[in-house]
Amino acid sequence: MPKCYQMIGVPGSGKSTWIRNQIWALGLTIVSTDAFVEAYAAQQGQTYNEVFQDYMPRAVDLMVQQVVFAREHGHSVIWDQTSTTVASRRKKFHMLPDYEHVAVVFGTPEPVELARRLAGRPGKLIPDHVMLSMLQNLKEPTLEEGFQEIWHV
Repeated sequence: MPKCYQMIGVPGSGKSTWIRNQIWALGLTIVSTDAFVEAYAAQQGQTYNEVFQDYMPRAVDLMVQQVVFAREHGHSVIWDQTSTTVASRRKKFHMLPDYEHVAVVFGTPEPVELARRLAGRPGKLIPDHVMLSMLQNLKEPTLEEGFQEIWHV
């Protein structure tokens, strides 16, 4: 049975960095709207923030196509999004109903470290109110949601 590894954590918690360092993940489909936005921004010679508003709907469409392709071909996926709410995770369960789901949970760094990490991403600034909302709405995943395993990184 294919697996869906759902990354769970706020921006700057280390999700994408962790994925890049997982040799076992080579060859898995990495699902991420950010990857599409970043690639488009680079193509246009602009920053993530400069293209975000206009390009995000297209990035979501491309991500959905990527998920459908993975599902149709039985590929395991790593879903690299924040997935901080039960509702956001539920959408992933619905898109990949026949998958074994694994939650990969990233702790929130201390404020100074989080600020340092976020500052290290030039052109990709997350408004304070958006970060605050994510931090306030962060819900720990549970087995009752449908996860077969929960990993804490």
